[in-house]
Amino acid sequence: RDSALTFGVISLGGKLVRRSIDSLFSDSSGEIVLLGATHSANGQYCEHRTVVDHNMVNCRSYVDFRSAVDGEGTHSVWIGDTIIRYNATGSDTYETNRNLVLSRGARADSVPNLEIETGEVVGAGHASATGRLDDEHLFYLTSRGITSHDALKLIVVGFFANIVERMGIPALVEDVVATIEAKLVNQDNK
Repeated sequence: RDSALTFGVISLGGKLVRRSIDSLFSDSSGEIVLLGATHSANGQYCEHRTVVDHNMVNCRSYVDFRSAVDGEGTHSVWIGDTIIRYNATGSDTYETNRNLVLSRGARADSVPNLEIETGEVVGAGHASATGRLDDEHLFYLTSRGITSHDALKLIVVGFFANIVERMGIPALVEDVVATIEAKLVNQDNK
């Protein structure tokens, strides 16, 4: 009752990664925040599935996952299932998935699902966006004297910054930034 949980997951590689995060409220007036960041390259496959089951009154859930994919055959999938049961009146939920496609041949799929069994909700929605790296952003940064590689790093790290910062572990931000930058350098050398 009246509890809150923020849960974060970061996936920065692996030939085949599949994760499932299932959440079920055990009492009323709880809040769940699920955050995720994935960076896949070189033909890697990364799939995350989130399930949030609203079965108690006045509970809130917010899901925000981001993925960047780079390289031929690289594929990320996010499946978000949120269920609001008939007795879970006063529920409030929102799912967001954003994907950044860094190169041709990379693919990102987003499957947000809402199942609502009651009409008495505060709010329920989802958003999904998948887009490729904008050449105008790169041009703007390189025209200011930033190398194209450093411009790419700034864009990708900025894409993930909000998610990682919201996980609430300052040292994690530095580690994730360093790992992503190293992956981008390795991708350049292939």
